[in-house]
Amino acid sequence: MIWPFQVHADEAHDGTAPLKLATPSSGAYTGAYVDFGDGEDHVTLDAIENFEKMVGKHQAIIAFGNFWGEQSFPLRNVQIVTRYGAIPFLFWSPWDKPYAEGKLPNRFNLYNILNGMWDTYIDKWADDAKAFGKPLLVAWGLEMNGTWFPWSGYYYGAGQKDQFHQPPDFLGPMIYKKAYRYVVDRVRARGVQNIQWVFHVNNHSDPDDNWNRYADYYPGSNYVDWLGLSIYGKLFNYMGWSSFYDVSHLAYDEICKLDPTKPVMAAEWGVGEFPSSGNKAEWIQKAFQNFKELYPRIKAAVFWHERWQNEDESYSNLRANSSPEALDAYRKGVQDPYWIATPQFQNGTGAAP
Repeated sequence: MIWPFQVHADEAHDGTAPLKLATPSSGAYTGAYVDFGDGEDHVTLDAIENFEKMVGKHQAIIAFGNFWGEQSFPLRNVQIVTRYGAIPFLFWSPWDKPYAEGKLPNRFNLYNILNGMWDTYIDKWADDAKAFGKPLLVAWGLEMNGTWFPWSGYYYGAGQKDQFHQPPDFLGPMIYKKAYRYVVDRVRARGVQNIQWVFHVNNHSDPDDNWNRYADYYPGSNYVDWLGLSIYGKLFNYMGWSSFYDVSHLAYDEICKLDPTKPVMAAEWGVGEFPSSGNKAEWIQKAFQNFKELYPRIKAAVFWHERWQNEDESYSNLRANSSPEALDAYRKGVQDPYWIATPQFQNGTGAAP
């Protein structure tokens, strides 16, 4: 038995096993990141409810950033999201201010983490998450198979071989994998049971080399509850236009091979508005169709609703309402009953509470 969110999640069981998000047997949860500012963490109920009103559907998952530079557990944000009736999805990233992509590893580098420099912060964060008590989704160190974040495997030896292991491991992915396990182990050691961990990769590995495959970063199924993918179409002027299928099918096949039973989520998905390159409304319409018809293991999809200005003064507008046509396509797609608007729960053992 699974419990819908309207049954008070903190009162629907005897307290022996915290509730966790259930994997739907059919359909998939709909969710969004709703342009919460430069730190991705200025969460407001108004922003969430305005997005719901605009697209015509309640959100089962609300995503936001929780960067290590803040040195705190985002209690206010998770309370807002939970009171709205969604699951908070935290991008818990070892990132320091200013939060700019393309920077070299900083004080939160993976070696410092593994050497225990941030144990006090991890422990306090874990204690606060445990005290909050309600279900959370957490992706630690997302999109590590790219080059834009300072925890990327590219910065920790990339494809160099670690000759101390036979067969030798690729150094960059190995260091990341060790840090991921270290953080999760430390959180669990504080007795935290209300987190489901999301292993979150980018659909396209950059560089697209043999050492930079998803499997090399995978920390093991004991450390992962959901397999997550970022799936983006064109984001910048210099990029070519690709269909949703073009940017998703190979990544879906690759991530499904990591574990045959784990649910998959499109942890981020979207495309910019570039009328001279391609039709965003058609891209969105095809995405909803592909999710439903081609990707049965995708059980949640989090739309990236954001607009930003680039250094060349161009704009990347991924918002659902970047054009009337795009919004109409999104509204029509998400109205399908396939898309589940309310989280459902089971207890931490997988049994009915």
